[in-house]
Amino acid sequence: MKHLFIVNPVAGGRNQAGEITQKVSEAFQGRSDQWEVYVTRGPMDAAEQIRKQAFSCSRLRVYACGGDGTLNECVCGAAFLENTAVCPFPTGTGNDFCRMFGEEQRLFLDLNALLDGTEHPIDLIDCNGRYCVNICSVGIDARIGGDVHKYSGLPLIGGSRAYLTSTLVNVFKGINQPMKLRIGDETAAGEHALLCACNGRYYGGGFNPSRTARPDDGLLEIYVVKKVSLLTLARLIGHYASGEGENYPKYIRLFRGDRADIEFEKDSVINVDGEIIRARSVHLELKPGALRLLVPKGMSFFRKAEA
Repeated sequence: MKHLFIVNPVAGGRNQAGEITQKVSEAFQGRSDQWEVYVTRGPMDAAEQIRKQAFSCSRLRVYACGGDGTLNECVCGAAFLENTAVCPFPTGTGNDFCRMFGEEQRLFLDLNALLDGTEHPIDLIDCNGRYCVNICSVGIDARIGGDVHKYSGLPLIGGSRAYLTSTLVNVFKGINQPMKLRIGDETAAGEHALLCACNGRYYGGGFNPSRTARPDDGLLEIYVVKKVSLLTLARLIGHYASGEGENYPKYIRLFRGDRADIEFEKDSVINVDGEIIRARSVHLELKPGALRLLVPKGMSFFRKAEA
């Protein structure tokens, strides 16, 4: 078995390849398995490297050393490969997928727990051919996230200020946009604020629209926020962000299913695990058991469901 540590050199604001290599070297003392630290060279390089190495070894375990974007690239590379398992080794600024595991998320930083871990099949979302392990969304939240980079490099603006600036600009442009939605047997056309499809539970740096979504139950929890005013959005946002959205059915509807289709009047922003793509139409479809997740030793999250 080979262990491949994929390092994003810009995750967390600095290149941590040296530190990670040192930790990995220490963890493998006394172990006979082969290991490698690979530093990515550009977008989707991780996916290409995983595919390449998976076909040249009998078993491959991949550790995504970075944030949610790094994990997404690794997931895209490992999807549907029976001999390949992936887990996060969260060293980035955004680690929303890990938040779902509560206090047990710390185990993803325990190399010994990871090396002694087990593999568990989980679902993926196919979003126009791009795989997603956590959350896909469209609408005002995706537009805000997609524009943050426009402001993060400006003088006196960065971090939370960039996010606030993007929020103000996009709210000024308009909260709602025309969408045609088809979810299961239901269709709806008109203006909506957002649609969020949850395979996991957290996104956007800590928003928690779903308290119950699981990546191994064969279902998506899909939240649709109808057309709202600025005042209503301000009143609802805290409830939506803390998993209380379904208590406000006048504005927020919850669907459970395995697919959704969205059409826009023009190319629109789509959030895929925090990464941004653009399209005029979106097809979301759940792919059950499409990824093997490496689960750290001692984690009870999946065992609780089996019990």
